[in-house]
Amino acid sequence: MKIIAIVEKGSDGLYSIYSEQEIANHCFGGYGESVEIAKADFLQSIEEVKEMLLKETGIIPNDFNELKIEFKYDLVSFFNYFDWINVSKFAQYAGINESKMRQYKNGLAFAGEKTTCKILASIKKMGKELSEATL
Repeated sequence: MKIIAIVEKGSDGLYSIYSEQEIANHCFGGYGESVEIAKADFLQSIEEVKEMLLKETGIIPNDFNELKIEFKYDLVSFFNYFDWINVSKFAQYAGINESKMRQYKNGLAFAGEKTTCKILASIKKMGKELSEATL
């Protein structure tokens, strides 16, 4: 089973991860001061449900054995998690104004749909180029 985990930075400065999909009538969520901490908390919530179900029913539903998680980031969360990406260089790569890109990264401005698509296309292109590189 595949679930989509939405990663966002909240107005309180914390990162949250949640999924609207349920498994065995349970939802999952995670919180933290960074995306990395929120992800660990999210994954822990899944493990806690598995343990609880095992205690209550004696079995873990098959959905958990084949669970695949797709993380869907807002821009602030993406650049928090992939903090090794140089935002200015990425902006040049994507053909986006560097100042605007820094604002998107810090949550001071929000990219429209067209710009978000351009950023995603650049991320995918960069990933393809990295995966095809050899040393």
